[in-house]
Amino acid sequence: MLETLENNITETVLNPFFHWFVGLSIFFWGLEIFFPWRKNQSIFRKDFWLDGFYMFFNLFIFPVLLLNFLASLTHQYLWVGLNTMGIQQLNLLNISSLPSWVQILVFFLLRDFVQFNIHRLLHRVDWLWQFHKVHHSVKEMGFAAHLRYHWVEGLVYSVLQYVPLALLGMSAQDFTIMYIITIAIGHFNHSNFSIQLGWFKYIVNNPQMHIWHHAKKLPESRRYGVNFGLSLSVWDYLFKTNYIPGSGRDIELGFGDEKIFPKMFWGQFIYPLQIK
Repeated sequence: MLETLENNITETVLNPFFHWFVGLSIFFWGLEIFFPWRKNQSIFRKDFWLDGFYMFFNLFIFPVLLLNFLASLTHQYLWVGLNTMGIQQLNLLNISSLPSWVQILVFFLLRDFVQFNIHRLLHRVDWLWQFHKVHHSVKEMGFAAHLRYHWVEGLVYSVLQYVPLALLGMSAQDFTIMYIITIAIGHFNHSNFSIQLGWFKYIVNNPQMHIWHHAKKLPESRRYGVNFGLSLSVWDYLFKTNYIPGSGRDIELGFGDEKIFPKMFWGQFIYPLQIK
């Protein structure tokens, strides 16, 4: 098992996606250093190293240790259920014959819309919210906060989006390109960086919009959260969940009962699993 883990880690380091990920992280950290939105925020902001660990745990360590196994298990039992219903193939809307840019665009739009709705569930369903608190425990926003989330939340996203995305039959290469784009946008909308997007702000999620998603205090009418789009902001404007009452630059981040929430990785790892 140890040899398998070492081989998987070696494959990860040699994977082009790993290099893209590291390059994007350095790029957005550079923007935060040289063009900070909150100029009094330290380069090594609060929980910088914790978020750095979460990035690599959720993208590279956890998939190697468990997620690939669970995904395979989900796939196997899903097919057992589908076959009993007489469904022999899932890629009913196979788009692999379309040009790559069309595949990427269609897959990107569908995936982001599904994730938008999963994100809303994380705020509305109490037991899911307990896991999502990990992401909302960020007190100073930066690009690395993008991937601070509980591993169970990662499973929820993977399972709930599996079927609608499997319908498209997208190629692995195009999926990788699309995934790199979503990582870049996620880094961007969590970064301590400000840019005037003009009308583009109604399409792509951005720091000035996403900061309000992490606001500790929201109106009672918005108690279940706001600005749920992951990559695209257009869903929030279409479904009236958008909320940007001001610049948001210096608002307090977090949630109401954060004082009893663990500060370190292992405590956050097991905390939601202990809720009765």
